[in-house]
Order: sequence, then C-alpha cells, then structure tokens
Amino acid sequence: GAYVSLFFPEADFKILAAAAALILGVLNWFGSKKSGNLQIILIIVLLPLLLAFIIGGAAELDFSRFENFFDKGYGSILSAAGAVYISYVGATNVASLSEEIADPERNIPLGALLALGVAVIVYVLGTATLVGVLPMEKLAGNLAPIAAAGKEIFGFWGEAALSLAAVAAFVSVANSATLAATRYPLAMSRDYVMPHFFKKLNKRGAPWVSALITTSLIIFAILFLDPLKIAELASAFQLALYALICAAVAVMRESGIPSYDPGFKSPFYPWTQIFGVVSSIVLIGEMGALAIWFSSGLAAAGVLWYFVYARKRANRAGAIFHYFARLGAKKDAALEIELREILKEKGLREGDPFEELIARSFVLDFFEEKTFAEVAAAAAEKLSEAIDLPPEEIKRRFAEGTKLGATPVIRGVALPHFRTDKARRSAIVLVRSMTGVKIKCENPLISSDEKSHFVSALFFLVSPESDPSKHLRILAQIARAAEKESFMNDWFSAENEMELKETLLRDERTLSFYLSQKDKTKKLIGLTLKEAQIPEGCLIAAIYRNGETVTPRGDVRLKEGDRLIAVGDPSVLRKLREEFLEEGRLY
Repeated sequence: GAYVSLFFPEADFKILAAAAALILGVLNWFGSKKSGNLQIILIIVLLPLLLAFIIGGAAELDFSRFENFFDKGYGSILSAAGAVYISYVGATNVASLSEEIADPERNIPLGALLALGVAVIVYVLGTATLVGVLPMEKLAGNLAPIAAAGKEIFGFWGEAALSLAAVAAFVSVANSATLAATRYPLAMSRDYVMPHFFKKLNKRGAPWVSALITTSLIIFAILFLDPLKIAELASAFQLALYALICAAVAVMRESGIPSYDPGFKSPFYPWTQIFGVVSSIVLIGEMGALAIWFSSGLAAAGVLWYFVYARKRANRAGAIFHYFARLGAKKDAALEIELREILKEKGLREGDPFEELIARSFVLDFFEEKTFAEVAAAAAEKLSEAIDLPPEEIKRRFAEGTKLGATPVIRGVALPHFRTDKARRSAIVLVRSMTGVKIKCENPLISSDEKSHFVSALFFLVSPESDPSKHLRILAQIARAAEKESFMNDWFSAENEMELKETLLRDERTLSFYLSQKDKTKKLIGLTLKEAQIPEGCLIAAIYRNGETVTPRGDVRLKEGDRLIAVGDPSVLRKLREEFLEEGRLY
C-alpha cells in the first residue's frame, strides 16, 4: 500500500492494501495453480529489477555508513533479525500446499531450500545497498526505502521502476502467505481440531470457506490494526512455530516408528534441530516483552482451544508415544492412520510394485448377502495360497486389526490389512459385494464409540513385516483411487475380474488393450510373451482370455481377443503405444 500510494498520492494506502488482499483472496478461490502462475510472473518482474538496483547501487555505496555497525550491541541486531523474520516465512509456505504439489517428496524440500537461498542472497545484497546509498535520516522510518534509494541512484525512473519491483515483491509474499494460510484450517479440520466446515472444497479443489474467512481476517487486520506491530508479532509467532517444528522432527526421528518414511531427511541431525530451537527462543527473547507475552499467549490459547473444543473430538496420536514405547510405555496405533494420510498425498515411489500387485490379485465377487467374518474367511483362503499362514490365522489377524481400529473405511471401501514375516511379497484380495457388507470398526483419531459401516469394496492386503512404509504406500494408493468420484460407479459397472482390477490402476502407468487381426496388434498374435518384442521396462502384468485370467508367463502364446494389461513408466508405455497400438483399440 505504501509503494502504490507513491503513484496515487491522494489514495489511502490502507485501502489500497485491503484491495490487494481482496484480489489475492479471490485468486486463491481458483486454487494453487492460478496463484502459482501469478507468483512466477511476479518473480520474473522482480528479480531483474532488484539485480539492476544492486549493480547500479554498487558504484554509489558510501562505506562510511557501515562504520560502527555494532555500536548499539549485538542485541539490537538480534532484535531486528527477529522483527523481520516474517519475511522468510515464504520459504516454508510450500509445505502447506503438499496436497496440490506434484512429487512433493522432491519438490517441497527443493522449493524451500532454493527459496531460502535466493532470499538470503537478495536480502543481504539489497539491504547493504540501501544502507550504503541512503543517509540514515532518509532510511529510518521510511515505508518505501527501495523507492527512495532508486531515486538516489537512477532519478525519477529509478524510483518508479523500483517501486514496481517492491510492489511485485510484497504481492508475491502476500500471495504465498495467503495461499498457505487458507490451507492450515483445512488440514486442522481433517484432524478434527477445527470445525468440519473448513474442509469444504470448491470444484477446483480450493478450500473456499477457509479462503473466505482468512481473507476477511487479513482485511480486518489491515484496516483496523497496526501493520508494523502485526509484522513484529507475526515474526515472534513464526519463530515459536519453527522451534516446535524442529523439536517435532527430533521426536519423529527418535520415535523409531517403522512406517515413518520421509523422502527427505534434514542434514546434520540433531544439531540443525537444536540450533533451530535455541536460536528461535533467543530471537524472541531479544524482541522484547511484547513478543514474549504474545507468543506465550498464543500457546495458552492453543492449549485452551484443545481442552474446550478438540479434546472431545480427536485423540491426538503423537510420535512421542512411540518414543516412550521404546522405554516400555504406551504406543498408539492411530499415528499410522495419520502417516497413511500423508503418504496418500505423496503417492507411490518409483519401483513400488502396485500395478503388478493388482494384476496378480485374487478377486471375489459376492452377489448374495455376507457377513464380514464370512468375507474375511473367503479372502483368507485365497491369501493362504500366497503366504505361509493357515486361513484361520489370516482371518484372526484381519478381525483383530478391524477391532483395534486399524482398518480404514472410506466412502464404502474397507482396507483390512496386516504385515507378517511369513509373506515374501505383498498379496491382496479384491472383494466386491453387490449387497454390501456390514463392518464394525472405530477411527482412533476420533473419540467416539464403535461404528458400523456398509461397504461394497474390500481390499484384504498382507505385506512382509520388513517393509512397513511400502505397505502404507500401497494402502494410501488404494485410498486415493477409492476417493475418486467415479470409483463406485466403475466398481459396480465392471463386468469381469479384469475390469475390477483396472478401477485401481493408475492411468499414466497402465495400458489396457485387445489383440485383433484388424489393427497393428496382429503382430503379437501367435507369439509367446518371450518372443513378443515388448519395449524394455514394460511389463505385461495380466492377460484376460475368455472370461479368465491367464498368468503372463514367458511361454504363454498370445491369441486374438486377448486383453492385455501393460504396466511401466509413462515414457515406456508411449513406445508400446507407438509400436503396436497407434491404430488399435485402447481401454
């Protein structure tokens, strides 16, 4: 607002700031992609102008202004550092958008570290230029120092260009902060510690209720509160939050939870976390009594909110219980549900045999009414062919897991599962019930009595004990497929075993097609799988012939009318399409 008012001196800069907040709030309504595109445009405008400012100002630096830099003591430097710490919040805002980010295990740490590196370089060089160019009397208390320095170096046009750069910088920060702020209530409502209406998404996947309330609060703060004080207090809150995050990383690392499987690990553990906690506390202390009381007050408000609202709705299943479990205390199984939710956002890793698992899965189709015990018994009979356990023991393990609340139930889908050292590889049974199966289980994340659910799709999964994280990723991938709007319709309309399996397979990594004499696939008819020149890296996971599934061994001879499911990397499947299927029938 202060910079825009240089162009419109008659306008109230608070009104201009509120208008900008409203525009960014509307943009957030359309989801992270629109906001992300704006961010790219702003940075393309911003960085060249800042680079020109730094290079142009280098010749104008008055090094006498850097003398006696510490004459007020190190406390003043630390206090100033704490006050402007909010400027760095954008480096970690990317983490709040994990649900909307492709390949988050790679892109979240990469985005955060690159953002931090660029920001530190630009801030240090830009601030040094400001101090070296402007006399202190012009710098102190100036709400538009970049514009003043631009005028000092380049004249009127420098002032105008750098005002534009400053506007781009502030809008980019406000945009990323607003985008992140709207996602926190969404995540908290999913954990039952905020009202459920924050979970509401519009058709673009954006949390519209959260965006509306957050934008309204921002506009209220701009119009009726002191923005400079808010920035200082927000820095104190962010420092307190970073201290807690660093402590949380240490707890998670020390907990020894088998299913804790981060794709990125913080370097120099635990010294990075210890430094993060200590430095944050020191900076808050140096900011003065108001910052200390504000941070303490927010912590107290959070505790009060937990006891008044959240405690009766959510059982917090923390990693700390697993740490204590190693010392002989209690362990809470509900944390695996939270980790599974995280894995659902992260997706499968390269090399996870999900498509192969589904392709060789057992299928049971029930048209008459069955109890959960009967369905579990039938699934156990099938699984006993793949793992070294008797059917009675398999059935008992499924029943036990369901009773303890370890069986996820999602929109008519149940995922009974367990791990055992008797399994060499994962095995799964897909069950479709046309009449529905009643299953009793409870969600350990919610303080509630046992509830009954009617489910039409059940996936009985057993995996090796040695790889709990892969087991969770498989469960999470099934949950992702089940949450699609079209899943139940596809599930009920599947006409055979192969089509049931295909409801779970990822489109970009699977290709299903028929062999016919009328198109390019005729080259495969009569060949064995070993003779067929399937591109390297592509696996024929299943063959469906005359209503039955044929195991895809190397000596199996392909026939006209066979339906094949190929799995592999998208680039490899593209080669398969080009060679055999350009004119073929794809499904």
